Amino acid sequence: MATNSDRQVWVGFDLDGTKMLAVVYDDRFRPLARLRKRTRGHDGVKGGMKRMAATISEALDAAGVGGDRLAGIGVGCPGPLDLDRGIVLETPNLGWKNAKVRAELEKVFGCPAVIANDVDAGTYGEYRFGAARGARCALGVFPGTGIGGGAVYEGTILRGRKGSALEIGHIPVIRGGALCGCGRRGCLETVAGRLAVSAAAAAAAYRGEAPKLLELSGTDVGAIRSGPLAKAIAGGDVAVESIVREAARTVGWAMAGVVNTLAPDRVVPGDGLVEEMPDLYREEVVAGLDGQVMPSFKGTYKVVVAKLGDDATVKGAAAWAQQTVAPSEA
Repeated sequence: MATNSDRQVWVGFDLDGTKMLAVVYDDRFRPLARLRKRTRGHDGVKGGMKRMAATISEALDAAGVGGDRLAGIGVGCPGPLDLDRGIVLETPNLGWKNAKVRAELEKVFGCPAVIANDVDAGTYGEYRFGAARGARCALGVFPGTGIGGGAVYEGTILRGRKGSALEIGHIPVIRGGALCGCGRRGCLETVAGRLAVSAAAAAAAYRGEAPKLLELSGTDVGAIRSGPLAKAIAGGDVAVESIVREAARTVGWAMAGVVNTLAPDRVVPGDGLVEEMPDLYREEVVAGLDGQVMPSFKGTYKVVVAKLGDDATVKGAAAWAQQTVAPSEA
């Protein structure tokens, strides 16, 4: 049987409600092959995990790599997880419950497998290969539909006893505020997540305050995503710009509490809204942070926009597998 030193290939896997992405990396984390497929919620847990395994197998075939060279698999996925047992307890939009992902992948491929929260994996990817390289403590914040957070401290993902930590989107910011998807009220996501931004922008378009956005997406909140918002701002919609700036500044303001707690030296905003308008978003996050963080912490951190884009989670998951399985090689 091959030892780990004989195995030179790592696979990263990004699973979410709409897609699954497998990337095969060599021992220097250069991509050898990548394969993307749509997820299918109606497959159920058993069918979904078979689809995962098939996607990885096809990616290995595309890379021209035999399974005997596979050192490990890392999977980044949303939802509550049992990290120690490698079980996805529940996945948004897929309807999975108690999916034994690690056990299934290890049985199929005969190599170690690990799972991680997708934002944790993305933050780790930025720590190893992107905007947070060289940091002692890196704090990631990813405002998409919700607002995800992750932290890497001295090379290790900060986590709870069994599951992930840093639910930044659910920091309470308004006492008795709007109802959040988590069941509580006044969470950061309710005022600064992409869905909240889109709803406010739709209202502005309806009132005639955002003509470019109305032209691009109408007033359908579901159609008002990061791209149309950025185009509306570029097209002169001052109301939309004001909404996005206020949301980004609120993210920075709320993040001040996390900075006061963890004292990171790198803060890394990323994902949809940030990728579409990086300069605007960073400017407001910095303003919110600097205006609220304890004076003694001001100037101790840098805010740097994420660099890896869609590859952050998949590459971070593969690298986290390496760190977990063969830490001496990381």
